[in-house]
Amino acid sequence: MNRIIREAKPAEIPEIMQVMVAAKGIMRQSGNRHQWGDGYPSETIILSDMARRGAFVVEDGGRVVGYFAFLPSPDPTYLNIYEGKWVDDSRPYHVVHRIASLPDVHGIFASVMEFCLSHDRNIRVDTHRDNQIMQHNLLKHGFVYCGIIYLLSGDERLAYQLVLPEAI
Repeated sequence: MNRIIREAKPAEIPEIMQVMVAAKGIMRQSGNRHQWGDGYPSETIILSDMARRGAFVVEDGGRVVGYFAFLPSPDPTYLNIYEGKWVDDSRPYHVVHRIASLPDVHGIFASVMEFCLSHDRNIRVDTHRDNQIMQHNLLKHGFVYCGIIYLLSGDERLAYQLVLPEAI
C-alpha cells in the first residue's frame, strides 16, 4: 500500500465522481437507501470543496481510491444541535464531509482520520441514520455521538465529535 492524501485537482473530477458512484453502491448494498440521493454529491459541490481548499483525494499506487472534504469551522448546520450537545463547543473545529472510497480498497476511514487529526484535534462529522458503516467507523475511532443536526435541506443527521487533548 502506497497511500497518499493530497488536495484534489479539478482535472480529477471524473475519477472523484467514479468514487462517489461506487460509494453510493456500497451504501445501497448495506441498507442505506436514502443518503446521497438526487445527484448528491455533484461536481459543483466537489468544485466548491476545491475552491475552499478542502477537497482531498486518497491516492493508492497512483490511482484515486477515495475522496473527502475537510473544511474549517464554522459549519452553519452545526450551529444548533438537538437531543444532545457537542463535546467541545468553544474552540474552532474542522468538519469531515463526503468520505467515499472504492469498494475494493480498505482502511480509507482510518487513513482519512489520521490525516485530519494531524491538522486539527477537534473534528466533527455527521451521517445519515441509515449509514451503519459510518456510525461503526466513527465509534471505532473514538468519536462520541453528540445529538442530531439538520442540514440546510431540513434532513436529519446524527452528529459526532472527536476532541483529542492539545499536543504539548
